[in-house]
Amino acid sequence: MFGECHAHMIMDGVNYREAVAQHQNKVQEEVLRRRFEQYREKGVSFIRDGGDALGVSRRAKEIAGDYGIDYRTPVFAIHKVGHYGRIVGRGFHTMEEYRALVKEAIKQGADFIKIMTTGIVDFHTYGVITGEALKREEVKEMVKIAHQEGMAVMSHTNGSQAAIDAAEAGVDSLEHGNYLNKEAVEALADSSTVWVPTLVTVRNLIGCSRYEDSQIERIRESGAENIRYFRKSGGQAALGSDAGAHCVYHGQGICDEYQAFCTIFGENRELKDWLKQGEDRIKEKFRRCR
Repeated sequence: MFGECHAHMIMDGVNYREAVAQHQNKVQEEVLRRRFEQYREKGVSFIRDGGDALGVSRRAKEIAGDYGIDYRTPVFAIHKVGHYGRIVGRGFHTMEEYRALVKEAIKQGADFIKIMTTGIVDFHTYGVITGEALKREEVKEMVKIAHQEGMAVMSHTNGSQAAIDAAEAGVDSLEHGNYLNKEAVEALADSSTVWVPTLVTVRNLIGCSRYEDSQIERIRESGAENIRYFRKSGGQAALGSDAGAHCVYHGQGICDEYQAFCTIFGENRELKDWLKQGEDRIKEKFRRCR
């Protein structure tokens, strides 16, 4: 079975607010253990978390070995105050504050650094990404600082220019990557960045009645077209479902993500080998160096 290269143990795939609230005063270890059981049942032995603000992924790392799982975490994601990201981490105003957060994450046992460079997809309106993207110079400096500390960078990024900026800045993986144009896909493919497109964060919403299916179908097809072109252009992808996101469940999410790729490319040895290479690169890159 493939590993899960993008999960959020703090979330449950059903109700974000309720899932977070149960850890508000104390991390509920029994909840984490139930989720690890779900992964073990699916044969998943590698998980890379996307972080949270309450220490849930940090505790999860401490107990993952009980389930034979290699678990990596940034502890918390880092966002610029006033921009998207507060739900999964901590914010900064200045680059000095960002540098301090990087050092704090390392002190708390982070395996890598996660940054938030854009908002999320507005599932009600095609082509819209919430909030404002960070400037190219900011992203470049953030990646530089993390790399100077010996840490790989996981980047939450959507939109063409933001993806180009992230790839040029040298992020080690790019998460999501919705609404990319041809230039952005080529920039990713030409870089050393591994793309983790989390296709099922869109696909699993079809039929859930939360959004118009016609809008979700458009976003789904756009993503499929981009990943086809990305692979054709020589890029490297890895499987990550964003498990814990709405309608994406722990353990099952990575199975759904693989099936999404099979729907696009057909299930064959070449696809499996390509995705396994991406996972191997994630495992190699996102290992704490100090």
